Amino acid sequence: MDKVLNFRLDHEANAKKGVEEPLETCTMLLERRGGRACETCALNLENKVRKLPGVRKASASYISGVLSVTYDSQVTTREQIITHVMQMGAAVVPVEEQLAAKPGQPRRAKPASALSQWLQKGRVEMWFMVWTFVFMLTGLGFEKLTTLHLLANVFYALAYITGGAYGLKAGLESLRQWTIDIDLLMIIAALGAAVVGAPFEGAVLLFLFSLSNVLQSYALDRTRNAIRALMELRPAEALTRRGGRIVRLPIEQIVIGDRIIVRPGERIPLDGIVVEGESAVDQSSITGESIPVSKQVGDQVLAGTINQLGGLEIRVSKLAKDSTIARLIKLVEEAQSQKARTQRFIDKAEQYYALGVIVFASLSIPVAMLWLGEAFAPAFYRAMSLIVAASPCALVISTPATVLSAIANGARQGVLFKGGVHLERAASIKVIAFDKTGTLTEGKPQVTDILPARGASANQVLALAAAVEAKSEHPLAQAIVNAARTRGLAVAEASGFQSTTGKGVRANVEGQQIHIGNLRYFEQYPHIPLGEFAARVIDFETRGKTCVLVARDDGGRGEVLGLIAIADVLRENVAHIIRELKKQGIERVIMLTGDNQRVAENIAAQAAVDEFYAGLLPEDKLRIIQQIERKYGPVAMVGDGVNDAPALATASLGIAMGAAGTDVALETADIVLMGDDLTKIAYTIALSRQTRKRLVQNLAFAMGVIVVLIVSVLGFQLALPLSVVGHEGSTVLVSLNGLRMLRFRTEQQ
Repeated sequence: MDKVLNFRLDHEANAKKGVEEPLETCTMLLERRGGRACETCALNLENKVRKLPGVRKASASYISGVLSVTYDSQVTTREQIITHVMQMGAAVVPVEEQLAAKPGQPRRAKPASALSQWLQKGRVEMWFMVWTFVFMLTGLGFEKLTTLHLLANVFYALAYITGGAYGLKAGLESLRQWTIDIDLLMIIAALGAAVVGAPFEGAVLLFLFSLSNVLQSYALDRTRNAIRALMELRPAEALTRRGGRIVRLPIEQIVIGDRIIVRPGERIPLDGIVVEGESAVDQSSITGESIPVSKQVGDQVLAGTINQLGGLEIRVSKLAKDSTIARLIKLVEEAQSQKARTQRFIDKAEQYYALGVIVFASLSIPVAMLWLGEAFAPAFYRAMSLIVAASPCALVISTPATVLSAIANGARQGVLFKGGVHLERAASIKVIAFDKTGTLTEGKPQVTDILPARGASANQVLALAAAVEAKSEHPLAQAIVNAARTRGLAVAEASGFQSTTGKGVRANVEGQQIHIGNLRYFEQYPHIPLGEFAARVIDFETRGKTCVLVARDDGGRGEVLGLIAIADVLRENVAHIIRELKKQGIERVIMLTGDNQRVAENIAAQAAVDEFYAGLLPEDKLRIIQQIERKYGPVAMVGDGVNDAPALATASLGIAMGAAGTDVALETADIVLMGDDLTKIAYTIALSRQTRKRLVQNLAFAMGVIVVLIVSVLGFQLALPLSVVGHEGSTVLVSLNGLRMLRFRTEQQ
């Protein structure tokens, strides 16, 4: 259950009211219902749920098996919503119950393969398909090789039962929702074939329909493996310090502040802060980073990542239900219920199309009998063939098969799409606006230059400065200390530390008084001549860098030992990444920053962006995003999800990066990059555009097959089995084509 202050969900309504509502989201797993997981039934369920008191938004999909409800927690509760949904006849299980392991019970081991995993659920349906095939061939054998036609009909009847059981059940469920779906059309066509004395053709239809359902079910189940794989990332138990003892506890019993012990090679069970030890941690399962990240005391670690080298002791900072991996699982589940616009259009049109097919096929019978002089049997047989040929099964499945595969692919790469609609929208983006600090740049000041005085060395200047700055908490001081640590310098202990706010600091180091400060700081120490360093400070500052002078004061006379320049440096390969974005079809790349014009101009030149805006407050960024959108078209805003929240919410597409463990980023953006890797932006755009391409292929192929089959039935008397082969074959092919998105990779990956 995710408690949020609304930025995106119901954003338009709140903007009109000028208030923010305390909204929560309840995500539930839906049991399959209706024919081919009837999406018209899902639309009906959505409409019913939206009418419940306090509900602001509802998204359901029987294909993906997820219902997501956003509601006002001051009006209703999660338990009330679940009760109402179940009273509507929908079997649901809250995602939280799937995430939690019962105390004392280990999680079930993952099956050896995707096939064996699917067979645990789909084997009954598969055996029905096998027996349909056996009964169908047995009936044909008795019909062609013997005179026992009654026995042949018995086996055909058995084939109808095993082949049509699932379809009839699904069709009746859909009828109870006042919808007509593809399964019902297939049952009608099979029964029609039996009526006109062609039971074998009807049995072939049901067998191929069952085979198609089995293959389609397996294909879609592959897209859900990403969720199951995420669930397997969390250990069920953790070694915990309790009362002076080390005990193994279920992670649901561990509370904030507990200390857990993680040995080399083990997965980290909960989010926390390292309090003892040092190691490298493989975070690829969460952030998509290919290289292990060094962790030491004070660093944050994430549940589901792998401790590779040394032992770690971690202070837990989030409960199991609130950990990054738990939230990621819930958000990916929720994303599968958020349909793309194309899918929503097809789902709404499906009902009218299915009714149209029945009317068209029904009218073809009297037309053929009255105008063409045909007998009832061939006219009725052609009508059944038309029902099969015109059925929109391939059209209906083409979009979810592709979109769900792309969402699963993104989850494996540390890119979380908050729904198919955002995946689809990303393909239309023309402009990307980047926040500077923490996005294009590292977001942490770093020492870039050390200019020592004559007779001093760079390491000497840095070591003296680090000794003094070790007593300070200022970001610039931390940059100096980190630089000394990186170079492996021996840093002496300082004493008598004093600070002048906004100007500088001083302390005694090895019997010397060391001053560190800006030009204004040294105005109060005229006995320390700055010489040429004053001009060098101004020179560095014109390049967007902050400078401090390091000086020695021997009492009455002093000297400058050197200059240290500090800046928020550009991330690695930013210019190359921007060129890759241009190759993906992005027309303009823009930088937004609150820094002054001089700093912004310097960073913009290094990054090779097309234009930049400096000196912006958060509300200014929102205004600029609106201007850019009016001028160039759909714009994506990339930020850290905290101070950029208004701009992320306003842009056509909000992309938050470095969001692992950042609640605001997870809630605000449309697309979440769990790591800090800017290359994932180009991957995201490439994935969305490849998904759009695959959607166009599937829709064009599905529609083309329908047209060819209808023309063949009307003009060339295409037999019912061949109509079935064309219909079911196209369904399987578009499913497999969509499934290829699971293996999508860019050239850089």
